[in-house]
Amino acid sequence: MDLISIVIVNYNTPQDIRGCLDSLFQVKTSDFKFNVIVVDNGSKKSLQLSSKYLDHGVHLLRSESNLGFTGGNNLGISHAIKAYQSDYVLLLNSDTVVAPDFLSFLYHQLKTNPKAGLAAPKIYFYQGFEFFNKSYPSTDKHRVIWYAGGSVDWVNLASFHRGVDEVDRGQFDQLTESDFATGCGVLIRRELIERVGILDKRFFLYSEDVDYSLRIKRAGFSVLFVPESVIWHKVGRSSGGAGSRLQQYYQTRNRILLTFKHGPLVAKITAARLMIQWLLSGNMTERQAVLDFIFGRFGKQTIV
Repeated sequence: MDLISIVIVNYNTPQDIRGCLDSLFQVKTSDFKFNVIVVDNGSKKSLQLSSKYLDHGVHLLRSESNLGFTGGNNLGISHAIKAYQSDYVLLLNSDTVVAPDFLSFLYHQLKTNPKAGLAAPKIYFYQGFEFFNKSYPSTDKHRVIWYAGGSVDWVNLASFHRGVDEVDRGQFDQLTESDFATGCGVLIRRELIERVGILDKRFFLYSEDVDYSLRIKRAGFSVLFVPESVIWHKVGRSSGGAGSRLQQYYQTRNRILLTFKHGPLVAKITAARLMIQWLLSGNMTERQAVLDFIFGRFGKQTIV
């Protein structure tokens, strides 16, 4: 029977992760089994889990420093393979709640499609965390889409979620290939980890999932969006929220890094022009992001 290790990185979200774990306890299994690896990623106060969790297959790892989304997940992935010889690894955000059958749908797609490397679920905003919360009637909340597949637009150097902010009325109910799977929730074959490697630690936070997806596709495998699989996301809980300086810095720097790593020549030219524009007229955060890219200062950086 195949083993799936679910890797969850916690950074100062103790209540959220308990809610996530509680929902995982309701997950239905048939021809696979799973365990859970929680990486407490340099939280200010060490995460404490009761026997309720530790006695039910939850394994707690502690990193004394914040390794970022990339480093925290890499620690969990490496532990899953070395300690448990896991057949699949699922990356899951700590601020999510899952449907009981979400994992079965993802597993089935990778198990039956040998050329599929990644499988990602449909992700809704958790009720009350929508970007435009007051725009939706109460009957539509809890099914406002955050991710229904991803697209990379090299013309505008943008990676975006399909369907974001739309109420789900069945418009994304077809199994489709995606340009990228979000790291918020993605199932990965172990063979692909051994072949392609783990997340690129230079990103630290943001765009690492797009980079990983493009590496998977370059290796000849597809990235699938599986609409029957559903989770809910409390967006921005551990990164300062949408629009924070931390978010702007890493998204700006990593947008450039992603382009020069994967983009066509015309996209690299556009990125160079944008870098000049940000240096001349951007805000302090944008200028710092560009300078750090130029001087190769990747991974975690101090946001002044």
